[in-house]
Amino acid sequence: MRIAFLMAPEGVEQIELTDPWKAVTDAGGEPVLVSTEPGRIQAFDHLDKADTFPVDEVVGDVSADSFDGLVLPGGVANPDALRLDEGAVSFVRGFFDTGRPVAAICHAPWILVEADVLSGRGLTSFPSVRTDIRNAGGTWVDEQVKICDDGPNTLITSRKPDDLKAFCEAFMREFAKSAASGG
Repeated sequence: MRIAFLMAPEGVEQIELTDPWKAVTDAGGEPVLVSTEPGRIQAFDHLDKADTFPVDEVVGDVSADSFDGLVLPGGVANPDALRLDEGAVSFVRGFFDTGRPVAAICHAPWILVEADVLSGRGLTSFPSVRTDIRNAGGTWVDEQVKICDDGPNTLITSRKPDDLKAFCEAFMREFAKSAASGG
């Protein structure tokens, strides 16, 4: 199972990267850090700089076809920067176009809004993103984890770092189902 983790060069909430990354590796999967620029990304612990992580692939050099699923960690600055990068938006849209599962937590649904893939979908997020989701045609719910199959792919979402355990369990179940069925 090869899973893309899409991040901007800085601004990702570190625990929203590291906990899902560990869930993938613990299951024997291959997590791949994809970013808009080569080098390293700068993670944050809320507003404070945390660790840096090496970029494995640049978004312009890969496609959704190379992966079994996509994880979109949050942080406020991370998805806000990604939604301004057309390559990142196209990469995300590719997972919906090819029916591959996507997992997004916290503020990460902002890039889903930009990719115009939320019409008719049910999802959750950090509460401040709910109006954007509704304006994009999605139905926002206040739940620890929301799994939505009402679309071309499975969409797994959670609200915040406190939901990480349930989020990781849910997306790993869905990614495993998708990988077993060949995408």
